[in-house]
Amino acid sequence: METIQSMRYPRLKDVVSSFGRVRVLVIGDLILDEFIWGQVSRISPEAPIPVVWVKSESFVPGGSCNVANNIRSLGGQTDVIGVIGNEGRGRMLLELLQKNGVGISGIIKDASRPTTLKTRVVAHHQQVVRIDREEVAPLSKDIQRRIIADVRRRIKNFDAVCVEDYGKGVITPELVQEIVKLSRRYGKIITVDPKESHLSYYRGVSCITPNHHEASTLAKIAIRDDASLARAGQKLLRVLACENVLITRGENGMCLFQKGLKPVKIPTLAQDVFDVSGAGDTVIGTYTLALGSKAAPIEAAHLANCAAGIVVGKVGTATVTQNELLARVRQLLSVTSES
Repeated sequence: METIQSMRYPRLKDVVSSFGRVRVLVIGDLILDEFIWGQVSRISPEAPIPVVWVKSESFVPGGSCNVANNIRSLGGQTDVIGVIGNEGRGRMLLELLQKNGVGISGIIKDASRPTTLKTRVVAHHQQVVRIDREEVAPLSKDIQRRIIADVRRRIKNFDAVCVEDYGKGVITPELVQEIVKLSRRYGKIITVDPKESHLSYYRGVSCITPNHHEASTLAKIAIRDDASLARAGQKLLRVLACENVLITRGENGMCLFQKGLKPVKIPTLAQDVFDVSGAGDTVIGTYTLALGSKAAPIEAAHLANCAAGIVVGKVGTATVTQNELLARVRQLLSVTSES
């Protein structure tokens, strides 16, 4: 089994240093994440629930926007395509993305639906409750046609396409089929963070990055041990005719499946876990950038694993920088100098 310790630091550094030349088009459900930060000192006399004393609140881009934020934080170039509502929180999301250097020309405003808002109440570094405000009905045919036309017009300007399917209505079979067709025509990488119920959408993509539960549902195989994990991964490779499948497994790390090769289990590198919010976004963002930098899938998977290990040590929807990623790689490889 090829571990990250068996890899050479100069090679991984070259891959990460090349992130700035990679252009990724991120397509999917756009979400605004709200965090309400507070403390709990008592239980409510009205019900057996904690009373949160609010200290502050913050807003950050979530969903597909968090993937784009991670790509930008790691030095890559990215634009997002998706839909927001024509209201205050949609405008806030646009401002946050612009501030972070994410291209927003592909974002469509739809007055008939709200901007998805996920509100997390956090006390003492622990989520107390999450409140979702969203519309999950499919987009209108007119907006779907506008998105497809935009992808068709712009895909030649990107090295990779990343599809983020949160099941909020943006990702449809027609859209994915068109993306796959265009990506193959122009030789683009296409990675997908899948929704469990949408397996048929993804046939022909380069890679999908489901978590353990998503992979089990997609493959219709209960993953209980290494043998069932292997069956699920191999089935997804076969059914989707994709190049590789990267299954994230939380505290158990990841497992990479590639055509004609044995599965590679990658142990977790998380040192402290404070919050797993958005960790999957970090994984697919890093993995896509690495593939765009000509990394082998196993190299890309190890770098994505390193990035995930960093981000879960932060509270809230967080990102990773190139310097943080290279520092973790140096630490793992016991590199004491840049040579």
